Amino acid sequence: MQTPSSPVLSIQPLGFPWQTLDPFLFCVHHNDAYPRGNAAMGPDAPLDGRDLGQDFSQKDGWSMYHGQTIPGFPSHPHRGFETVTITRRGLIDHSDSLGATARFGGGDVQWLTAGKGVVHCEMFPLVQTGQPNPAELFQIWLNLPAKSKMVEPHFTMFWREDMTRVTAQDAQGHNTEVVCVAGTLGHAKGLPPPPDSWASEPDSDLAIWTLKMDAGARWTLPAASGQGTRRMLYFFAGSALTIAGQAVPPSSAIELAAGHVVELVAGPSPVELLVLQGRPIGEPVAQYGPFVMNTQAEIHQAFADYRRTQFGGWPWGTSDPVHPREQGRFARHANGHEETRP
Repeated sequence: MQTPSSPVLSIQPLGFPWQTLDPFLFCVHHNDAYPRGNAAMGPDAPLDGRDLGQDFSQKDGWSMYHGQTIPGFPSHPHRGFETVTITRRGLIDHSDSLGATARFGGGDVQWLTAGKGVVHCEMFPLVQTGQPNPAELFQIWLNLPAKSKMVEPHFTMFWREDMTRVTAQDAQGHNTEVVCVAGTLGHAKGLPPPPDSWASEPDSDLAIWTLKMDAGARWTLPAASGQGTRRMLYFFAGSALTIAGQAVPPSSAIELAAGHVVELVAGPSPVELLVLQGRPIGEPVAQYGPFVMNTQAEIHQAFADYRRTQFGGWPWGTSDPVHPREQGRFARHANGHEETRP
């Protein structure tokens, strides 16, 4: 894959989940063509032939995931890492063991530091009854260093209206729009990440960006500023892309030499990409399901702690709570502070 002096280090086909590099643990792209919703905000369509509770089938273009009535992920625990959920279409109803709850979507981002332990659910309510309910999101797992594995959990919302967007126009008038979820792009900065995140370390050089390029657009990806930074580029939408003069097939994960300036050229249709970069944490990773620690002994302790404490208990009446159909975007934090958006 790599030619002499090429900044393209490797090209792999996108799988499920996507391949990631330290400090990232996991990345998945959910893209579901949900039908219109029924009275319970589930799909107004037969569920026959689906393995309910474990439906990743993409039958008819959508999955129920772990949901039984409403698609999504009922209550489940996490310890030792962070989830960054980037919504592109549709809505997510969040509830957690801290007592926080939210409805967000359409470009909003939720950043949840699990730390010493949290239980949360992420349901996808199908609020439209007269038309389809397409849903699309990225969920990214970002590791925590050993010193931060047992910090207090922290729930953060990045509303789309507040997020940094950079639009660059090339000589032919084609645009590239970059949404800075995290990190710095030239003079543009993402919103402040949670305080105990690896992204808050001054030398982590961590960035999470989404890129949308017009057909035929040219854009230069600047070199990373940090030492030892690693960078992955995910080409998930579009028919053709050239990176540093090298053609890249659609649906590819591309590792780039982070210290290089790289020109991207979109093909005859618009192109969309996700960039994940950061300096590796460089510590041992012990993972079992939703727990990510440094040693197997810490994994055993995580299970023991969860059995004993349920990470604070589940304050909601059901494992898959959702908000009323007419509820707008909002977040109610564990301390009672509430944010609302149109």
